[in-house]
Amino acid sequence: MLIRHAELQGRARCDLRLERGVVTEIAASLDRHSGETVLEAAGAALLPGLHDHHLHLSALAAAGASVPCGPPDIRNAAELVLRLAQAAASGEGWIRGVQYHESVAGPIDRCWLDRHVAERPVRIQHRSGRLWVLNSAALALVAGDNAPLERDVAGWTGRLYDGDAWLRERIGGALPDLAAISRALAAQGVTGLTDATPRNDIATYQHFAAAQRRGELLQRLLVMGDASLDALPPGPGAIGRGPWKLHLHETDPPPYDEIVANFRRSHAAGRPVAVHCVTLTELVLATTALAEAGAVPGDRIEHASLTPPELLPILGELGVMVVTQPNFIRERGDAYRAETERAELPWLYRGRSFLNAGIPLAAGSDAPFGRPEPWLAMQAAVDRRCADGAVLGPDEALGAEQALALFLGPLDYAAGPARRIEIGMPADLCLLDRDWSSAREALAEVRVLATLRDGEMIWEA
Repeated sequence: MLIRHAELQGRARCDLRLERGVVTEIAASLDRHSGETVLEAAGAALLPGLHDHHLHLSALAAAGASVPCGPPDIRNAAELVLRLAQAAASGEGWIRGVQYHESVAGPIDRCWLDRHVAERPVRIQHRSGRLWVLNSAALALVAGDNAPLERDVAGWTGRLYDGDAWLRERIGGALPDLAAISRALAAQGVTGLTDATPRNDIATYQHFAAAQRRGELLQRLLVMGDASLDALPPGPGAIGRGPWKLHLHETDPPPYDEIVANFRRSHAAGRPVAVHCVTLTELVLATTALAEAGAVPGDRIEHASLTPPELLPILGELGVMVVTQPNFIRERGDAYRAETERAELPWLYRGRSFLNAGIPLAAGSDAPFGRPEPWLAMQAAVDRRCADGAVLGPDEALGAEQALALFLGPLDYAAGPARRIEIGMPADLCLLDRDWSSAREALAEVRVLATLRDGEMIWEA
């Protein structure tokens, strides 16, 4: 392929030649070779393909066939009741809801669901990803004497915490098809993904690899997961093994010595760790244990949702990277302002403070718990604006180039130097609908005209 008149990283227009999956020539003007496809950029910005450094592929694919149950689609109990009634009348079998938040109808349970949908089995996932709520029809299909479900004096509440694997085992069904969501990500200019699901195992890895071979999964993929992945080859490449993903749930954390031992075990196996930290307690526990175990290059803190100033120099000294979600400022900022102590609001999903403290920083969407739209996330990193227009943590705002760089790091070291288009690089590229000087002023309005991976077109508007 010959790409003509493209703006590269703010430079003057030039031509690029792609051969055998890599960039082979860059010059002010190149002659077309016989049989060469020509892509006219017309002065628009050509960038390295974006990387979403934290999402959950199978859950995202499943969410496409699910009922939205929380903001911004659903904002109150009446809207949720109507949406569930529509779903109940539209078919048979399970109703799967996603993105529920207490701001809609409070802490719902089995009885609440039974009042509105009694005939069909219903399961609704909280937007944290940690909680499912089931109605009585669903409990009749999955519950047994030793089910890990919450109980009160009246019996099952319908609440299931951290029980994804248990629930999937009882419901059955194959892992979802990835084609539609992969194409949607390609339309955003995304050519690389990191699946950050902690329960990923060899079978999940093989499912993803098979999806790539079939052409169903268009992006490169780094797969986090459990210790069973130790024997697999590390990334990068079409698919590779990522860090060991660990949750340190504040409500029920593992013993401290066990956390340190797990970090050391993973490091000894040649794998960094990625630690889920959405509360202050989890972040303190993770940093303390990493200091004792000894951090290694590639260790990651996922989310760092709430980071007080006292922890910034500690994270900097450890040398761990933070993979954050600026999109949550845009998507959840109004709820954060209502639920978070005023003194802690400046600590939420920091940006500039991490960089100022020398902490390597990258970003992911956390989809489906966030929207898989990197251009909206970049805009949120720059303007820190919530959905209702309020600005949250203005001192944490990044410049447009810094926001873009959050999605340009290598898959195998997310917060590494932003990839640049140069001769010899894999031809993973995205062509915007405007030049960079226009794009940087309105990141949320950017559209992608073409996305290539290894020189092959995986999206064309």
